[in-house]
Amino acid sequence: MTSESAQKEKRSVAFLSVLAAVGLTTFKLIVGLLTNSLGILAEAAHSGLDLVAAAMTYFAVRVSDKPADRTHQYGHGKIENLSALFETLLLLATSGWIIYEAIDRLFFHPARVEASVWAFVVMGISIIIDINRSKMLYKAARKYNSQALEADALHFRTDIWSSSVVIVGLIGVTVARFLPGLDWMHAADSLAALVVALIVIYVSGELGWRTVSALLDSAPQGMAEKIEQAAAAVPGVVNAHAVRIRPSGAHWFVDMHVTMDGNATLNDAHAATEKIEAAVQEFVTLADVTVHVEPVDHVPSPKSKGAPKKNRRQRPA
Repeated sequence: MTSESAQKEKRSVAFLSVLAAVGLTTFKLIVGLLTNSLGILAEAAHSGLDLVAAAMTYFAVRVSDKPADRTHQYGHGKIENLSALFETLLLLATSGWIIYEAIDRLFFHPARVEASVWAFVVMGISIIIDINRSKMLYKAARKYNSQALEADALHFRTDIWSSSVVIVGLIGVTVARFLPGLDWMHAADSLAALVVALIVIYVSGELGWRTVSALLDSAPQGMAEKIEQAAAAVPGVVNAHAVRIRPSGAHWFVDMHVTMDGNATLNDAHAATEKIEAAVQEFVTLADVTVHVEPVDHVPSPKSKGAPKKNRRQRPA
């Protein structure tokens, strides 16, 4: 698949996610206002943030695919990480509002909730849509190694669980309506809203940690060692060292030093670097690999290459 068709597919998936978010947010907001359900209003606010996040993801996917230029010499991939960070802050702010409203209703200003059929319908439709778009986004994220699409998919997967929790709260309110002895279950809606907020905070924490790590150029644990091993396995390479890895959205930038026989020709050195790039790109997709070749006077034999050195005993004086 060409780069242009890949970009088109990524944008199409992100745009469909935006349309789904618009429909769900509007539907939940209308039903939540009509039923006075804090759980559904919390979900409407959550879906509103999903809309913002989906729109930012669509924008990030479009911008991050732009080639490098004189101003952004490492490309525009960091826009994906930046949009994810902004999304995390929005989620945390909304969770704080939901927790405040839930506590206010539980202890200070109780409110009656109308658990109508429409409340169950909107949450059921929400779950079905979230399942489908989460699968769609995850598939595209794995296919193109897109962190923005992966974050969007993770976000919508949590929506499935939070919507299920709201349904449980609505069931509690319905039970309390027909069984007067269980009036305390009217608080189930606010309790469900609290659970939604805690789920959002947990997911936001994970997403925020990954985003900050990417913005600080943190490399995955063990990746440098794998790159060194892959480079050292190329014929003619004595060893690989000084590996540096920099993530940028869906792309990776890898710099390394390798040592080769000082008597090797320039053509041999260039051919070796091409093989090193191919070896690294087998497990680090979308990697831009730069290899610096250093000469070495003594080339160890294949048997001794990489073998541990034995300590020689010193003769007594």
